[in-house]
Amino acid sequence: MGKKVLLIGQGGREHALAWKIAQSPELETLYAAPGNPGMAELCECISIEVNDLDKLLQFALAEKIDLTVVGPEVPLMEGIVDRFYENGLTIFGPTASAARLEGSKVFTKNLFKKYSIPTAKYDIFSDMELAREHIKTYTDLEKPVVIKADGLAAGKGVVVAADYLEASQAIDSIMKDKEFGAAGDQVVIEECLFGQEVSFFAISDGKSFVPLVSAQDHKQVFDNDEGPNTGGMGAYCNPPIYTPELHQLVLDTIIAPVIEAMAAEGTPYRGVLYAGLMITEDGPKVLEFNARFGDPETQAIMPLIKSDILPLLEAAAQGRLENYQVEIDTGTCICVVLASGGYPGSYEKDKEIQGIDKVDPDTLIFHAGTVKRAGAYYTSGGRVLAVVSRGENIKKAIDKVYKEVRKINFDNMHYRTDIGSKALI
Repeated sequence: MGKKVLLIGQGGREHALAWKIAQSPELETLYAAPGNPGMAELCECISIEVNDLDKLLQFALAEKIDLTVVGPEVPLMEGIVDRFYENGLTIFGPTASAARLEGSKVFTKNLFKKYSIPTAKYDIFSDMELAREHIKTYTDLEKPVVIKADGLAAGKGVVVAADYLEASQAIDSIMKDKEFGAAGDQVVIEECLFGQEVSFFAISDGKSFVPLVSAQDHKQVFDNDEGPNTGGMGAYCNPPIYTPELHQLVLDTIIAPVIEAMAAEGTPYRGVLYAGLMITEDGPKVLEFNARFGDPETQAIMPLIKSDILPLLEAAAQGRLENYQVEIDTGTCICVVLASGGYPGSYEKDKEIQGIDKVDPDTLIFHAGTVKRAGAYYTSGGRVLAVVSRGENIKKAIDKVYKEVRKINFDNMHYRTDIGSKALI
């Protein structure tokens, strides 16, 4: 008998995970809660929302699920892993206390300080006036300053302020106006780091870890990194800046020390470690940690993992990663997000998507914000689809993916035309 797997989530990240898990010869049945129309071609979608922990637990127990894989961060912070553990179920992801690596920037920065993990200089404030006064130590010197809400803010709780007015408005928005609710009870104020950003992913079982792939995300909505931040407009793997020497430095000074620190704090970390790094003149420094796979990085990473991912995730969940080997393919992979016009602001939905059937079979299409009616797909979100192509080098991958992107269309469709171009410079 094969394994029954429950995948929690409904976005492009989860579609990519479903695509990879579905290839496992160990799989019997793959369920997705709630899933999306693209995932429905790979697995059985069940109408349970990601934060309905009671129903998810009941389903996993009733169906005798062998492994649950958690995609988004919210159920992790709400303790789904703890609940499943208490009921004897195997689940991939960190406990609520370990997920504070993403859920609390104050916790994470203090952990970095205690265990000498490289990061930006910072101070923490719960008093708004003291925070406002402190930003002058940067702005009076005409230096930019970074203001971060402590808790989860759907990727919007970080402001890089160029001057005092902008920084003060950010503090008002977070602490006074409570734009992000209790996530803004405290703020982290830190120096602005300069360099190139790189994301790096590893799988941990609480003691050992397996390195996966590096990637570079493109957060701004427009070309040349202009416009407001989004959830991510595209990504590509193996950026040239991430050399083998830098990789070893990241493992030695960041990934291994964080896993050891979490274990020493009594909150061993099991799951995927997603390190957001700034490659500075002084070496790699941590901008943030996330407690789950990235989106859209996952869509670009999964096609490069040659090994069966199901036993990897299960081994991590069961603390069996020591000496585990994962085979990664050569070359690179690039993901371009097709978004609704107006995103990340207001946008219209229910636009018919045309041309998916014209895309070459060796190009992957991962759904994020779609619905299906009468055999046709329609838009239902800001980020709608991710188009993913592989290549032996970044130039070939870029040429391929944009050739395929141009085959797809819906009213007011928007995408960046420069994903991966930094790698060509």
